[in-house]
Amino acid sequence: MNQLVNQWIWGIPAMASILGVGMYLSYRTGFLQISRFGRAMQVTLGRIFRKKEARDGALTPFQAVCTALAATIGTGNIAGVAGAIAIGGPGAVFWMWCSAVLGMCTKFCEVTLAVYYREKNEKGEYLGGPMYYIKNGLGKKWIFLAYLYAIFGILTVFGTGNATQVNTITAAINEALINFNLLSARGDSRVNLAIGILIAVLVAMILLGGIKRIGKVSEKLVPFMALFYVILSLIVIFLNIQRVPSVIYSIIMGAFSPRAFTGGAVYSLFTSMKKGVSRGIFSNEAGLGTGSIAHATADTRKPVKQGFFGIFEVFADTIVICTLTALVILSSGVNIPYGMDAGAELTISGFTSTFGPLASLFTAVALCSFAFSTILGWGLYGARFTEFVFRSATAVKIFLVLYALVSIVGATMNLSLI
Repeated sequence: MNQLVNQWIWGIPAMASILGVGMYLSYRTGFLQISRFGRAMQVTLGRIFRKKEARDGALTPFQAVCTALAATIGTGNIAGVAGAIAIGGPGAVFWMWCSAVLGMCTKFCEVTLAVYYREKNEKGEYLGGPMYYIKNGLGKKWIFLAYLYAIFGILTVFGTGNATQVNTITAAINEALINFNLLSARGDSRVNLAIGILIAVLVAMILLGGIKRIGKVSEKLVPFMALFYVILSLIVIFLNIQRVPSVIYSIIMGAFSPRAFTGGAVYSLFTSMKKGVSRGIFSNEAGLGTGSIAHATADTRKPVKQGFFGIFEVFADTIVICTLTALVILSSGVNIPYGMDAGAELTISGFTSTFGPLASLFTAVALCSFAFSTILGWGLYGARFTEFVFRSATAVKIFLVLYALVSIVGATMNLSLI
């Protein structure tokens, strides 16, 4: 059933609409993500270390993009990329790049609209995102779409944003404990329950602290976890540098003839394209609109300038982090089970080829950091969805408590049931 739903969602219509919108927006903006890429990096990377306090109810532009990255840089960057390569072949990485280039423009437009059409609540906090630019941009006739988006968003955050992430954290910690002989068997209910309770407490403390606390945690956690993962990945790639040229060749040529690089295990160009595009979008969220909710909290009077942070977000998530994961897997020489849906274990194997048993510890730290940051980012999104639908601070608090408690459920239940 899950496979049928997945095939329907990521079939030709969805692929055509997401890529089509990206191409249309790119054409109408003069391929801004390419022509203004230098400016986007100057606005974002060039101002990372500037000390600036945001006004009450808002985040600095850097805190806002870190909060958005907290949600986007997640397990998809580790497990998702591995799955794309295993099912779609090395060429899936090429299509991931293509979707990211188009996604940069899509995300730029989403963020710009979110800042332009945002509102303020009673606490003076900025509220923005698809539901607000549908409401304020398209008018009352289309407000039902805004409510549908928010309602489906609320339903999504508990599974995608929380339970699956906690389950990933639990599995990574269990794997590390077993490798260091601190746990005899995977799935110890007491260990899983303890992990779930700890995560629930941390999530509640941060999210109930408001947008300021979320922003401060994100601006410290996201750069640390990204830099940690980049350094580990570069070490593996550098030690296998002689294989990199052939890896790049397999990515580019495999995009158009996947069977030649997978021993016939990948049967069509469409499979490679579909996996690359779908895993790329799952990772960077371009076209989903969710990331713009975090960007809308930025203390800025220039929507376009914050839009450049959207370009940076997709670039950092997919072009940098996802590409590094792909190069680690493909350059390490590990056996890739083509035709099967591999996950984080394939990425771990890539790191193990260099770091040995320590790889499970390093990967556990990366997975836990990525997954926990995703929980925080999606918690903010869920709070904004709830506030839009119910217009009640009490409803938001109830949601946040329930959201935190779901962490315990996610840690103790089977992943196939989530």
